[in-house]
Amino acid sequence: MVQPEKKKSNQDVIIIKHLNKSFGSNKVLVDFNINLEKDENLVVMGKSGSGKSVLIKCIIGLLEPDSGTIEIFGRNIPDLDRNELDEIRAKVGFLFQGNALYDSMTVRQNLEFPLRRHWMNVNQPEVNKLVQEALDDVGLKHTINMMPAELSGGMRKRIALARTLILKPEIILYDEPTTGLDPGTAKEIIELIVAIQKKYRSSSLIISHDMNCVRLAADRVVMLIDGRCYAEGTYDSLKKSGDPKIKDLIE
Repeated sequence: MVQPEKKKSNQDVIIIKHLNKSFGSNKVLVDFNINLEKDENLVVMGKSGSGKSVLIKCIIGLLEPDSGTIEIFGRNIPDLDRNELDEIRAKVGFLFQGNALYDSMTVRQNLEFPLRRHWMNVNQPEVNKLVQEALDDVGLKHTINMMPAELSGGMRKRIALARTLILKPEIILYDEPTTGLDPGTAKEIIELIVAIQKKYRSSSLIISHDMNCVRLAADRVVMLIDGRCYAEGTYDSLKKSGDPKIKDLIE
């Protein structure tokens, strides 16, 4: 398991300005603005249907915003062509809500897949080392030759996280990482997310409505309400707010 050591920086790795996204007359994101600092865990929370998934899809280039900028490492995502976008994606890990493991592949093959997809210049011994290290980070070295169907829900989530880690991303995006997990397993995943961020000094943007995830993982919280960045601050500062919309979301 990872052993944390953390030092903060104030350098922004993601800057989103004046982001707008609508589907017909439904305005999902309205002049949305946030930044993600290096070495930070930023949690974006909002109710179901508030636009959290749309936001994360815009960030990774799966959806094109109507207007606004999404700068990752200083490059505006909507302006990039496919090759440029793939170059950025190699530095940005994404943990899918449903894990997105390949059922027909072993754990080893699932972890090797990103290395093959991004044409990483590594030989087989190096691949083996990266796979072992990623599995060690999530405490599941013994599963290397197992199939996803043989794993519990929590184990599948850990393997999906190991696959995300194998490219050593500078930024990790988490889409509802504790959804569908029992409280005990969810807490283990949250603790793992925090430990990994501290070990690798990665920057994490976490989409979640799980209050335990917000409380335990967030250095800073952004509240997505009415399509906007309605409020931001630490969990403790927002918890003390008397604003009815904030209280409704955080309690």
